[in-house]
Amino acid sequence: MTDAPERPDGPNIEENSVVLDAQGLRALAHPVRVQLVGLLRKYGPSTATRFAERLGVNSGTASYHLRQLGAAGFVEEDAERGNARERWWRSVHRTTELNDRELADREPEAALAFLQSVAATHTLRIQQTLNALQTIPRTWRDTFDVSDWALRLTPEEAVALRQELRAVVARYRRDTPEAAAGAPEGAERIGVITHLLPELDVPATPEKPTGPETATGTETP
Repeated sequence: MTDAPERPDGPNIEENSVVLDAQGLRALAHPVRVQLVGLLRKYGPSTATRFAERLGVNSGTASYHLRQLGAAGFVEEDAERGNARERWWRSVHRTTELNDRELADREPEAALAFLQSVAATHTLRIQQTLNALQTIPRTWRDTFDVSDWALRLTPEEAVALRQELRAVVARYRRDTPEAAAGAPEGAERIGVITHLLPELDVPATPEKPTGPETATGTETP
């Protein structure tokens, strides 16, 4: 899973989605597991050996994390592809939702570890794109964008902004292994990552000067 945590108050909540409970939250509180679920959702069924090569870990580590994800219900064995020598795995869900507002209070360490794992995965994806940017065709290079805007909003406005952003994304074609064959010619995978980051440590208004007022209309040499 490389998706940001979903919210129940926005559009595009899929039927094939898992809502995190305490067990699921703890199971995903590891960056390798977050990456494994995301890769299965993006590319379809695969094996621990292939994941190990992609993630730069040994196959035993990948196999262990896949088994833990299987025990938590996020992935399952693909019996049609597997054999006695190699186990194939597939994702059970398309998206993940973290919408229990009390869950983070009950499981603060697991919630923080999960969100940090998601953030680390997002950072890794951006860095991988940057590393390959000069080698991809110019038409696709021109689509790349990393921007940030400083806004001053109320909590209600911030929620509305999140909903509007998700509504815009929902208008476009989702990328799934099944949908790839029906996509128009020239369509490639695009990753859209959004962050709304409250910054409450900055005073809402600048403090008034405590010293003598500066004369207006004075030019500095």
